[in-house]
Amino acid sequence: MAKLRVLMVAAEAVPFAKSGGLADVLGSLPVSLKQAGVDVRIIMPEYRRIYLKYAGRSELTGTIRVPAGETPQTASVREYITPDGIPVYFIGHEGYYHRSGMYGTLRGDFEDNDERFIFFSRAVFETVKMLKWQPDIIHCHDWHAGLVPVYLKRFYQGQKLFAGTRSVMTVHNLAYQGRFPGVRFPKSGLPWSDFTSETLEFYGDVNFLKGGLIFADAVTTVSPTYSREILSAQQGCGVEGVLRSREKDLHGILNGIDMETWNPETDSQIPANFSARTIARKARNTEALKRSAGLYFPGIHAIPLLGMITRLAEQKGLDLLMERLDDLMHLDIQLIILGDGDDRYRRMLIDAARRYQGKLLVDTAFNESRARFIYAGSDMFLMPSRYEPCGLGQMIAMRYGTVPIVHKTGGLADTVTPFNPKTGEGTGFVFDRYESTALSWGVSTAVELFQKKKLWRTIVENAMRQEFSWQHSVKEYMVLYRKTLRAPRRTVKTTTVGTARKDTGTL
Repeated sequence: MAKLRVLMVAAEAVPFAKSGGLADVLGSLPVSLKQAGVDVRIIMPEYRRIYLKYAGRSELTGTIRVPAGETPQTASVREYITPDGIPVYFIGHEGYYHRSGMYGTLRGDFEDNDERFIFFSRAVFETVKMLKWQPDIIHCHDWHAGLVPVYLKRFYQGQKLFAGTRSVMTVHNLAYQGRFPGVRFPKSGLPWSDFTSETLEFYGDVNFLKGGLIFADAVTTVSPTYSREILSAQQGCGVEGVLRSREKDLHGILNGIDMETWNPETDSQIPANFSARTIARKARNTEALKRSAGLYFPGIHAIPLLGMITRLAEQKGLDLLMERLDDLMHLDIQLIILGDGDDRYRRMLIDAARRYQGKLLVDTAFNESRARFIYAGSDMFLMPSRYEPCGLGQMIAMRYGTVPIVHKTGGLADTVTPFNPKTGEGTGFVFDRYESTALSWGVSTAVELFQKKKLWRTIVENAMRQEFSWQHSVKEYMVLYRKTLRAPRRTVKTTTVGTARKDTGTL
């Protein structure tokens, strides 16, 4: 069987640029695909931080003319080979990408993000043509690459190099769709006949992700449960009709984590290494974490420490937490929260930390070393998300013997099983209803079990023995890639229109 050639297209990837879990996936999935025998490559924008760090460590492959906007523009293409042997191509354009942020500043998103990712999407094809490398699959991630399947169908599939190429569109978080005013649609270079409710028009706007969902040959999202949830009006974010029309092509493939990167036995950034066989050593991390956080005093080892590493946003359950925080602080617990985001939640939490000194620490200066310390030193991991496409935090927490308390949604439902004290089975505490009382129940139940040391050791051991590597997911992707290549190429009809019709969110 011929080796598969897969091009990953994304706006971010670890270790080059990161704003969220998308970057973590792009940092580990390609490695596992390569280990499975895939010729996998990555293409992404060359942000200023990448240029400053990697310009001297990458090779200038050449320059390309990108037919985006009113007149073609020039972009540079640099190639960097990762330690795992994966080629990464950085698309350089000083005006679009050499800025202080990837998508915006503290004041908001860049106003020309549509132009920036139109340019990037067209540059993908021009780069492939320059390389004379024929991808079997172009695997597009999130709205930033949503136009790539559209351009493949409209402009490139007739060219010999792309004659056999198929596209896969992965949704990491449906809430972010890349919506821009409809009057800006001509910047895409697409004909007005593609600005209809059947294609890219969405309530008068142009919707990049919707384009990817409609034009891609296959669509995936990052957990089986989330793939079902987004077919509903409650979680479909307005495009549930589009997704239902593609239901037979929609696949939920659970994300994984790099089991070596997140390994408490070898992690050099935590005070004490440990494993499922030497769980007692974990207590050294807990004590060190409490000392560093100003939460340590004699006898405090008997009080469980909860960790929460999160974006400060309503999606992450911050509304539930704030509603019950005073009640939770009257339990025998301590809580460390690491994360930044919504200024409203930031101010509320910082104020609460002043009121509950010795019980609550809030750290809004995120760094990975601090996060690792919290994963390794906490007894429990709080993740009460309203919705969670996959989530990596709960997987990492279990890897470090930190028991998750989660809302039953998306990837959290797929990875955390409720603990049953009678059978000794289960890996965490799961509440069904998205309500503050349910959150309180989850925390209270966990605190009660924490005092039963034999049962607590059982749940910790169960959690640490879970297998969250990419191996199973890679097998699913390989099957999907092969199936997509065998299937007839998807066609999207062009409709002749005078003016765009209002989008109802359905096809």
